[in-house]
Amino acid sequence: MTITKLVRACYENSVQHGFHDLTLNVGEKIALIHSELSEALEDHRRGIKPDEHLPNFKNFDVELADACIRIFDLAGATGVDLESAIMAKMAYNERRPYKHGKNY
Repeated sequence: MTITKLVRACYENSVQHGFHDLTLNVGEKIALIHSELSEALEDHRRGIKPDEHLPNFKNFDVELADACIRIFDLAGATGVDLESAIMAKMAYNERRPYKHGKNY
């Protein structure tokens, strides 16, 4: 499945489950993406364990997936061509210097 198809699928699923019934609040959507990443961080800090709902996966993996799903949903809601943006950014990053001149 392409990124464009994942964006469409995540957005459509979110709409079907009522997460777009109100006016789009981009700040709220970004905060929820951040919360998924924070959950991944906390899981990693505690020691990675199987996910409660998807025991074939580590909770860390599922939290990263949740963050991607929320990003794809936001891209779908705002009309972002995420696949093209990712490809362009990856091509740009290939030309950047080692660590972009920073320590980390």
